Parts: sequence; C-alpha cells; structure tokens
Amino acid sequence: MGPGIILASSIVGSGELIAATTVGAEAGFALLWLIVIGCVIKVAAQVEIGRMTLTWGRTPLAAFDAVPGPRFAGRGWIYWCWAIMTMLIIVQQGGILAGVAQTLAGGIPLTRAGVEWNRVHDEAAALRIAEATARRSGEPARADKLRDRMDTLDREAATLAPPSDWTIWAVVAASVTSILLGIGRYRVVEVVSIVLVGTFTLVTLAALALLQFDPAWAISGSELATGLVPSIPPVIDGRSALLTGLATFGIIGVGASELMFYPYWCLEKGYGRAVGPRDDSPAWADRARGWIKVLQLDAWSSMLVYTTVTVAFYLLGAATLGRLGLRPAGGEMVRSFGAMYGPVFGNWAGQVFLAGAFAVLYSTLFAAADGNARILTDGLILAGRLPADDESRRKWTRRIAGAWPLVALVFALVIREPVAMVLASGVAQAIMLAALGIAVLWFRYGAVDQRLMPSRAWDVLLWVSSTGFIVVAAWTIWQKITELLAAVA
Repeated sequence: MGPGIILASSIVGSGELIAATTVGAEAGFALLWLIVIGCVIKVAAQVEIGRMTLTWGRTPLAAFDAVPGPRFAGRGWIYWCWAIMTMLIIVQQGGILAGVAQTLAGGIPLTRAGVEWNRVHDEAAALRIAEATARRSGEPARADKLRDRMDTLDREAATLAPPSDWTIWAVVAASVTSILLGIGRYRVVEVVSIVLVGTFTLVTLAALALLQFDPAWAISGSELATGLVPSIPPVIDGRSALLTGLATFGIIGVGASELMFYPYWCLEKGYGRAVGPRDDSPAWADRARGWIKVLQLDAWSSMLVYTTVTVAFYLLGAATLGRLGLRPAGGEMVRSFGAMYGPVFGNWAGQVFLAGAFAVLYSTLFAAADGNARILTDGLILAGRLPADDESRRKWTRRIAGAWPLVALVFALVIREPVAMVLASGVAQAIMLAALGIAVLWFRYGAVDQRLMPSRAWDVLLWVSSTGFIVVAAWTIWQKITELLAAVA
C-alpha cells in the first residue's frame, strides 16, 4: 500500500458522500459522464507533479512557486492561488466536521431532546422511503396512508427545537482529532485510513449491488447509457445541477489540494530517500525511473479505488435521493444521505449508514488535515515565517495539524451548512485546477530531466489532463458568473 491509499482516504469522503451524492440528487443520472471524467483525468497531472518532486528534490509547493509568471511579495502566482484555496479548504473541513458530529449525534444522542429528535426524524425518513417504494410499485392506496402519517410527523417535528447534541459532538470530535494529529505519524494515518475507507467502501458497493434486485429501485441500462452521454441538465428552481457538478469535479478523484500534497506523502513514504539526491550517474537515473514506475502504479491503483467508489455514491444518490426528490442540506444532511441505504437495508439503514458515514467522513477529516498541515508548513517556510530545517518542519507540521480541527470547529459552529461549505471549496479547487494544468505542462517541457523523458503517449495523456483542467475552470467561472447575474436580475 503506497501513499495513494492516503490520497484515496482523503478523497473518499466529502467528495463522494457529500458532493457526488448531492449531484446525483439534483441531476439524476445526467451527469454520470462528468463524474467519471473528473476521477480519471487527473492521474497524469498527479504523476507529473510526483515526477518533479522526485527528480529535483523540491517540495511540491516550492516547485509550483518556481513556475514562471507574476510574483507578489516575493512569491509566485500559484503560491497565492494556493493560499486562497486553502482558506476555503478549512471551511470545507468545518463542513466535514459537522457531518462527523451529525453521525455521532444520530447514533449516540446525548440529551433527551436528541433522543426525541432522532425518533421523529428517523421515522419520517423511513416513511418517506416506504411511501416512494409503494408508489413505484403501483400501490397508491398504501402510499397515501404513509403520506398521511408523514404529514403528522412533519407537524410534530416542527414543534421540536434542534438539540445541542451535534454541537457537543463537534467539540469532542475536534478535540480528539487535534490530539491524535498532534502526536501522530504517517503509519498511524495510513492504518486508520485503510480500515475506515475499506469499511464504508464495501458497504456502499454492497448497497448498490443489492439495489438492483429491487424492481422498484433498480437502475436500468438506459439510465446508465443516458448518463454516460455528455449532456447538461436543466436549471430547476433557480439551481443549476451543472454548477454543483463542476464544484464536485474539483474535489472528486484527485482534487486540486490532493494533487498538491500527494507528493508530500510520497516523500513521507520514502520514495525520495530511495531515489537519493540527484546526480549525473546512470545509477541515479535507473533508480529514478524505477521509482517513477512505482509512483505511476500507486497513482493508477488508487484511481481505480476512488473512481469505483465515487461512481457508486453518485449512482446511489441518483437512484434514491434523485427519485425521492431529496437534496441534503443543513442539520439534516446526514439523515438525508442515509435515505440512500433505506431501500436496501430497511430499518437497519440508519445505523448502517451512520457507522459508515462516520468512518468515511472522519477518515477525510483526519487524512486531509494531516496532508494540508504539511503543505501549509511548507508555505510558511517559503514565506520566511518558519525555519527551513527538518526538525522545525516536523515540529510545526504537528502543531498545525493539531490546530487544524479546532479552526474547522469554529467554521462548523458558525456556518452550520455543511453541504454549502464543501461545495464552496469545490468551486475554488475547480478553478485552481487551471493553474495546476499550466504548471504540469511547464514541469514537463521546462523542467524535465532528459534522462527521464516520458513516452509520446504519456504526453498526449498529460495534454488531455491539463486541457481538461483549464476548460473546467473556465466553465465553472462562467457558470458562477451566470448564476450571480441571474440572482441580481
């Protein structure tokens, strides 16, 4: 298991559980093609950034800072794009922490108000699925009775004040994570990531497979075929599913932030030490070529993992939430996502989903915080704010990692809109992909060791990847401007 599994653990979380399923809820199957492209297209750029790091012994952020272009306060333009993106990533982490807290509050309520809140909302969620199943199965009379009961529960829910349980759990989760990250090492992150991601991956794949045995919910071949043909879904109630999809593009698969800190995991894993300091000897070139092949294998293997799981989450969202007309939001985000598993697991769906959601969201919080701490430390070193020696780097990485969940906690408690928080970061990362697309082309043609020249086929793949990044960024900006103009009008 290489550093790609760390990457997968930070990807298989907010991008899949929150963003991809939300796209499925809004667009149905229409944007399946965008989800697949969003996962596959980024591998070439990921490997090229890793190649740059192993070849020249630079940290990734230092390599990006050397890309030609405007400079401000002594730092390159990509450095400042990264700084802005990181501000929104910590907001995203607050949304993920809120999701962790919601799963804990749903499974382990701490107050009487929390127990009553869960009872009413869990029953309402189960009735919603049962009512939809009855209608899809041709039982209108039974569906009407279930609808009457749902209306009664909705009136009861309206009288309940939101409990404080998830706020308490947010504080607990942030505090525990802060301690673990402050004292943790790579191996701890690696083991936790493998276990947590693997658990929910199996549950999600099983749910999607079992869904096909229920005629009321099974996904047809025509729905899949339609989803794989590029098309743009219509705007409904002023909400563009395409804009949600483009924001999701920025964080599914290898998001912009993961592209930047993946090489840090490669260095942590020991790839750089194995290659050794660059010199002109044939032995060094042989080692570098060998470890670049290892890096490629790791990147492609992890891509298969996160693409499979991303598509599974998207299809579940489209097949259940899309058909139910549910869009997850606010304090009911996790419970709405749990409806995806109702048609398969029935009354057990809530507990099955809460356990899995905690696993995958906490894994994302843990791994992404540790990865971003490494690149943030590097950014402060490049800015001259921290010493550049290895001991200081390790010390400040631990300190920043420990502080990260506590800052995320502030955003979680203040904003309290986890879906919007995650998608806001997705928009920033989708735009950041354009800068990375330009950077990797410069790495390939302006900073490559001639002994490590890639094949012509690899160059074609790299151009496709970089062009895709730039197109998606431009499209995202255009969609956002269009949405803002429509809102003003």
